This record gives sequence, structure tokens and C-alpha cells, in this order.
Amino acid sequence: MAESKRIRNALISVYHKDGLEEILNILNREGVHFLSTGGTQSFIEGLGYECQAVESLTSYPSILGGRVKTLHPRIFGGILARRDDKGDQAQMSQYDIPEIDLVIVDLYPFEETVASGAGEADIIEKIDIGGISLIRAAAKNFNDVAIISSRADYEPFEALLREQGAELTREQRRWFAEHAFDTSSHYDTAIHNWFKNK
Repeated sequence: MAESKRIRNALISVYHKDGLEEILNILNREGVHFLSTGGTQSFIEGLGYECQAVESLTSYPSILGGRVKTLHPRIFGGILARRDDKGDQAQMSQYDIPEIDLVIVDLYPFEETVASGAGEADIIEKIDIGGISLIRAAAKNFNDVAIISSRADYEPFEALLREQGAELTREQRRWFAEHAFDTSSHYDTAIHNWFKNK
């Protein structure tokens, strides 16, 4: 398959876990290594799959009440490193950073929280930082990394996995990146509108 790249390591950190089971099943059968945080790690392990905790890679626990979990050079280096850049690869080796080939993430439910009539403090806590950063990083590096940025992408991604196994073409990765930037744009617009109309 022209320009296809195999998924070996997947970072999965989602707020909504419904609809993810069969994707995880296929990825596990394909030998993909899972890396995750908190509740998502427990969910993956509850399905019977091995899953490495992000903190075992970063050497930092989730801190500040969960505000900081994935924001670390060993995570973002693994996503943003260019596989065909000798300098990037040398630094990956120097700092023992594993390549991350797939990111599956969704965002805190900001709009739903606003619509529920929640107070300002609760709404602010639903402004996602790590998730939006993961989406942007993986989408930027679509040449090497696949990004699944919302539940809306689960079905097409699962269909590709069934058809092709754990690999995607560059064109397919670019398609998911386009969706990812649409997701981030919509999310930031909702936050901006809330601040503007407060």
C-alpha cells in the first residue's frame, strides 16, 4: 500500500469511551502497544488488554487535579518527531523517546457543560488543554501519525482497520488530520463565544 505506515504504538486518552471497544480489539489483535491515562487506562485494562501508564513514560503522575497528564516532552516528542529527519531521530534516541503512531483522544464536554447551566468554575475546568494539544500535534505530523479526534471518526477508522489492518496511507492520515483541525476549530470557537457572551 503506497505511503502506508504501520501503527505500533497508540496513545489513547478519551473522555467518552463508548464505541471504542471494537477499535481496541482490532488494534490489540494487530499487536499495537497501548499507552494511556487514568480512566482510559482502567477501561482498556478492563477489556483484558495490556496498557502502559503515561506516567511510567513521563515519570510524573497526573497533577493539579488532572490538569496536567500528557503535557511532557516524551509524549509530544513521540508524536511530533519526523521519522525521516535524522536530527529528530537522533534526539529521540538520545532522550529515549518512543514513537507514537496513533493518537485517539476526545475533548472535555465544554458545550454540554455550558448548556447544563453549570457554574463558571465547572465550565472553566471543561476547557481541555492536554487533549487539544494532542490533537494539534498529531494532526500537524499527519505525515507520520494518525489522529482520531472525536467519536465521529470511530466508524471510518474501524472500517479502515478491518480492511487494511493497523496501517493507514498518507492520504488517509491527512483526511483524519483535516477532521482534527475541524474539531479543534469548533471547540475553540465555542470557548471563545462563551467568554465573549459572559
